[in-house]
Amino acid sequence: MKRTEILDGAKMATSGDRYGSPEDNFGMIACFWENYLNAKYDPKECRISISAEDVSLMMIQLKTARIISGHGGLDSWVDICGYACCGGEIATEGKE
Repeated sequence: MKRTEILDGAKMATSGDRYGSPEDNFGMIACFWENYLNAKYDPKECRISISAEDVSLMMIQLKTARIISGHGGLDSWVDICGYACCGGEIATEGKE
């Protein structure tokens, strides 16, 4: 698959309303992960804070781990591009 085809796949995946806006969806995931981690670990020692941008970066790490372990297919590469696009949009929103 050519790089433009991978980017086109990511564009298709991120252009629709499949999961709602990345800001809202990643924000909700961040809340779930924060609540889970803060309940699991003593918040007196360290309060864990996760942003929507962090979710994008951690999902890229998840897809990277799948590829490295031999369990990620071509869709993992497309997903990495999609998460990077969404994360970049979240990170630069209002800064242009």
